[in-house]
Amino acid sequence: MEWVYLTIAGISEMIGVVMINKLHRDRNWRALVYLLSAFGGSFLFLALAMQNLPMSTAYAVWTGIGAAGGAILAIIYYGEPKNVFRLFFIFIIIGATIGLKLVSPV
Repeated sequence: MEWVYLTIAGISEMIGVVMINKLHRDRNWRALVYLLSAFGGSFLFLALAMQNLPMSTAYAVWTGIGAAGGAILAIIYYGEPKNVFRLFFIFIIIGATIGLKLVSPV
């Protein structure tokens, strides 16, 4: 169940990062509520995952999901540049995240 919690934490982190951009653009209370909710959920589920996962693994996977997912969502929704190098390095982050899952003792 800890990996489900960690996945939810990472997805919440992605949403929170996108909400930072939305709050910066829109400056309304709804975007602020979404931002706080997303980051709150992210930390809550990260804490739940860390009850059974080593901190180093949990934090690295959580950060990887948030970083790669945030970059992908920015490309899709905000028209940020996509080039072969950027996509390659996002792929490396995703590969490293999957690798940590595969070698994790839990």
